[in-house]
Amino acid sequence: MTADVAPAYFSDEFAPVPDEVEALDLEVTGRLPDELAGRYLRNGPNPLPGTDPGHNFLGQGMLHGVRLVDGRAKWYRNRWVHTPLMDGVRPDHTDRLSALTCTTSNTSVLHHAGKILSLVENGLPWEVTADLDTVGPVDFGGKLRTAMTAHPKVDPLTGDLYLFGVGLRPPFLTFHHVTAAGDLVRSTEITVPGPTMMHDFAITRNHVVWLDLPVVFDPDLRTRPGMPFRWSDEYGARIGIMPRDGRDADVKWIDVEPGYAFHVANAKETTPGRIVVEGVRYTPSTFDRIWTGLGGEPSRSLAMTGSGANLYRWTLDVATGTVSEGAVDDLDIEFPTINDNRTGLTSDLVYAVTAPLLVDENNKPAIIKYDTANDTRDQWLLDPSWLPGEAEFVPAAGATREDDGWLLSITTHKSADAAALVVLAADNVSAGPVATVHLPRRVPLGFHGNWIQD
Repeated sequence: MTADVAPAYFSDEFAPVPDEVEALDLEVTGRLPDELAGRYLRNGPNPLPGTDPGHNFLGQGMLHGVRLVDGRAKWYRNRWVHTPLMDGVRPDHTDRLSALTCTTSNTSVLHHAGKILSLVENGLPWEVTADLDTVGPVDFGGKLRTAMTAHPKVDPLTGDLYLFGVGLRPPFLTFHHVTAAGDLVRSTEITVPGPTMMHDFAITRNHVVWLDLPVVFDPDLRTRPGMPFRWSDEYGARIGIMPRDGRDADVKWIDVEPGYAFHVANAKETTPGRIVVEGVRYTPSTFDRIWTGLGGEPSRSLAMTGSGANLYRWTLDVATGTVSEGAVDDLDIEFPTINDNRTGLTSDLVYAVTAPLLVDENNKPAIIKYDTANDTRDQWLLDPSWLPGEAEFVPAAGATREDDGWLLSITTHKSADAAALVVLAADNVSAGPVATVHLPRRVPLGFHGNWIQD
């Protein structure tokens, strides 16, 4: 790799930082809410100096953390997740433990059963400390024998954790249930036609929702650098509905229009037998545009129809096996989030940000709030030279409304060595930040974060 031919994931807002740093007593503009006492941690790929993983998704995981307490920003620090890959160990795919631990751990952060976990979908979670030091892999006492999704779901009523693992060899999909205390109590295999890039799923009060979509593993790409997945016009697209305590035979599959979703916002049961799922859906051509921009291989024979990465709604009638579907809005967005206290339950509000690779004069950098009950949106437009990261919702103390709380987002300057953590009032997004924490260095655009309250 040379500077004049650097791929997009090494350029501008995606460019990795070369080291780990720490800064104390950060400058704050505005006023931080006193009730924000905890840590905001965000994960993302950050290739080691001198390395090129071949795709944006394959850089070694780096956590960026900001400590807030007493209306102050006490520290910022960034740390790589020190998996064996950091020491040059390559996964041995004939050995299960080696394959599941030699990962990048670069996608998201979970706080569950007293542990902070760094996640990536092709391996085990890695425990880290509150100061971002790496502890080691977690396999739930040897019971987790598959990879773990980077998007597990916590039931807000019980604290139980639901997750899945994908594989390139059978079983292609396995469902797991972990108690609030951290005990893995059930694993069940789910039949799908082949290995796909299943990145997210959803739960409702009584069901699990599967997204079996046409971005598939291509064995011809295994010998090349990068991600061995691409769009397939042949695979088909469907959504599966399974009772939470169900098995493979209980899944009801419903065909949907071809498209791909990296991320679900939420799913809910509106009436008996009817489930509404909302997420960010890519048309085939927009997926190919994003995928190649990240370093992926283009489709072999893409049906070039439509454009957009939009908030999208599937309304599924489980009894009849039918679906009503369509875009909620025409903005190109990504990283949908909700008030996690509403996961799987009735909710009307979705937060999102402008899709980074689709920013243009018609799709300006913004943090967006959707009211899906009324199909309206509120948004804060950033200065065009800044890009927002995922906006994490943090409930206010004693919250009574769904939007009673704050949105936290790390924003990144497109070219300057600058970044900030912004705090917005979720009930008035268009008013802009109530506080801005000025970070001591640029933070590359990354993936998913989590607020861990003291």
